[in-house]
Amino acid sequence: MTPTALPGKRPPLTRATVLAAAVALADTSGIETLSMRNLARDLGVVAMALYKHIANKEELLDGMVEAVIAEFDPPAQTGDWAADLRERILSARRTMLRHPWAAQVFAGRPAPTPAVLAHLDSVAAGMLAGGLSPALTHQGLHMLGSLIWGFHLEVFPSGPPPQDPAEREEMMIGFAAAYPAVLTVAMAASHDPAAIVGAGCDDQAEFELTIDLVLDGLKRLHEAGWPAKSRKS
Repeated sequence: MTPTALPGKRPPLTRATVLAAAVALADTSGIETLSMRNLARDLGVVAMALYKHIANKEELLDGMVEAVIAEFDPPAQTGDWAADLRERILSARRTMLRHPWAAQVFAGRPAPTPAVLAHLDSVAAGMLAGGLSPALTHQGLHMLGSLIWGFHLEVFPSGPPPQDPAEREEMMIGFAAAYPAVLTVAMAASHDPAAIVGAGCDDQAEFELTIDLVLDGLKRLHEAGWPAKSRKS
């Protein structure tokens, strides 16, 4: 039986509870608020108590990376490598959306953690098992990685429009005159207020369309036998 904590008694501190609290703190207050002192406050302990389970903040961040990856759905094994990979990517995206700070932390680690390497190994194994060559798998991992991380960044950020309607209208008229093609494309976009990097720039449909294009391209290259053993100039 699992022991039940007595009323008013704090559950024992473990590495898992420390990491869960760190993830929750970053989720609610932002990664910039994460410190051993703030984490200890949330757990109701003195900061020194954390060091029995986490050596320092760098180890804490590595542990948070592993906690996030643990939320990814386990890989499906339907025999269709592209469909299985698509579901894995969408599961990873759902997880990253729950933790908006995670992309920054992943990118900032000096070396991949064992959980990151295990995840990459599993993805690569699925592609190789589907018949893709090591060279095409290598290219696919780079393309998919760039896509996944790139969707968490705004390459050309823009500020909010003026609140005054007259100023906003004047700005739009000037913009339309100077950049008509950009305006035409922007107005055709699906504007999602919940998008990460701006309305119409990072909604789920846009992400899935790009994933499908990349996977379709990988399948066509695979069927064509890429990379060719020999190339004629």
